[in-house]
Amino acid sequence: MSVPRIAALLLALTATACSATSPTAKPAAAGYQLTERTSAPRADLDSFTWSLFAEPQSLDYAYAYDYPPNQVLANLCESLLRWNPDLTTSPSLATAYKNATPTTWVYQIRPHVRFHDGTVLTAADVVASLRRHLDPGVGSYWTTAYRNVKSVDQTGPLQVTVTLKKPDSTFNKYMAASPGTIESAATLAKRGKDYGNPAKGVNCTGPFAFDSWTAGQSITLKRFDGYWDPKLKARSERVKFVFLPDPNTRISAFQTGEVDGGWMLPPNAYAKLTGTPAGTLYFGRNTTVANEVVSNLKGPLGDARVRQALLMAIDRKGIVKAGVAGVGDVAESLVTRNTWGEASADAVKGLPAYPYDPAKAKALAQQAGVSGQKVVIATSPLDSETTIITQAVAQAATAIGLKPEIDSIAADKYGTLFTDPAARKGIDLFLTFWYTSITDPLDMYGGLRTGSFSDYGDWSNPAFDAAVDRATAAYDPATHAAATAQAQEIAMRELPWLPLYSSPVSVFLGKRITGVQPSIAYLYYPWAAEIGAK
Repeated sequence: MSVPRIAALLLALTATACSATSPTAKPAAAGYQLTERTSAPRADLDSFTWSLFAEPQSLDYAYAYDYPPNQVLANLCESLLRWNPDLTTSPSLATAYKNATPTTWVYQIRPHVRFHDGTVLTAADVVASLRRHLDPGVGSYWTTAYRNVKSVDQTGPLQVTVTLKKPDSTFNKYMAASPGTIESAATLAKRGKDYGNPAKGVNCTGPFAFDSWTAGQSITLKRFDGYWDPKLKARSERVKFVFLPDPNTRISAFQTGEVDGGWMLPPNAYAKLTGTPAGTLYFGRNTTVANEVVSNLKGPLGDARVRQALLMAIDRKGIVKAGVAGVGDVAESLVTRNTWGEASADAVKGLPAYPYDPAKAKALAQQAGVSGQKVVIATSPLDSETTIITQAVAQAATAIGLKPEIDSIAADKYGTLFTDPAARKGIDLFLTFWYTSITDPLDMYGGLRTGSFSDYGDWSNPAFDAAVDRATAAYDPATHAAATAQAQEIAMRELPWLPLYSSPVSVFLGKRITGVQPSIAYLYYPWAAEIGAK
């Protein structure tokens, strides 16, 4: 659920960005607004082009754990439930569901839905798709979502029952994300390990079907005329995703109209793309926090006091001003408030705070024995934002007495830090922009439980694990929130990750197109289907 994305540069990018207003825009902070929905299309399109900052490694939903593959798959494949742009959940391939007992979830499958090859969706397809996450041979990146699943079985003509080992209040929520994605059982069996690769693509039920993948260049989707949901029938016959890893190339492509749009704009493009006749810059809901992951607890960062000192020595307000052109806020925790739902008002009460104080930070680090130890900080030259962050963290490390070394990794290789322990060897810190895939902070904190997939530094705290377990087992919202808050307090005291800042989703729409709902839900919601002619 992440992606890679620094103080000479801290003075270089100080422009204040401001998105174009819309009838549904809501002020978020000085200088920018959040937009609920862009204007409705006036007509359909033959095609439009969209930028990706990196080429996906695969389109297999079991490995859909990053921005590039997810924003493509969101338009090809669907899950049992749907995560909407307002961060609510609604039925999708399951028309209904019930928590029949504390350890069973029963799903009623939507009838008359067709895969892109014309075959009809059955309960057997659902069973085969979900069971892949339980198969060690597949090696799904979403095993944490299935950690409490005992079995997945067909229990009626269009009914599937998931039996849990113990109560799990988050499992059903994950059915609106990649863990709930459904593919044809026949396609999975036929393609085997080739499923999702450039030559084969996928065969799902979404508003677009896979057309072609030109390695190193682009992925093209075509409208699926047999799509079941008339409200999300694709407005464009085709969409072409072009791989543009260089941020300056992306900006130029937007300005010239060579590319019609894109998510996750380089922040140094905000000023350039505000007020341009080429199109409009928008900001929307986000659940993303920029963090430095502590991936080595055997070195100097193994002492929580050193981690606390480092966070206090990072000029996070300076990063927001220079790195994201002021469009963001210093992080209060490892999650954004909107992930808490109705409990958001109490989300940060009593949490440890780490205001910028280099002198206090240095004294704390000295108490912990810091005296020139080396720390390796991994980064990727994705854009100026990542450069500014990395340089700021390196300066903070120097300020508290550490000796930082920056390891720059190519954008197309950076993702291996999240999937391959060998790639993290020798690295103490690495940058991530971590989003939650459900509207629940436990998506973040559950991933830090001992042995979880995203516990990259092998951090372990029994009290934290116990709080996560209590929250997971609690279906009652108040009990669930209270236990999650306890886990959050421990994480913010121990700092296995260092939270830097949060900022809204950014999206650019060229002058030809409109219709998108700016939201982090674009990673799972079929956003491209809503884009039509302006």
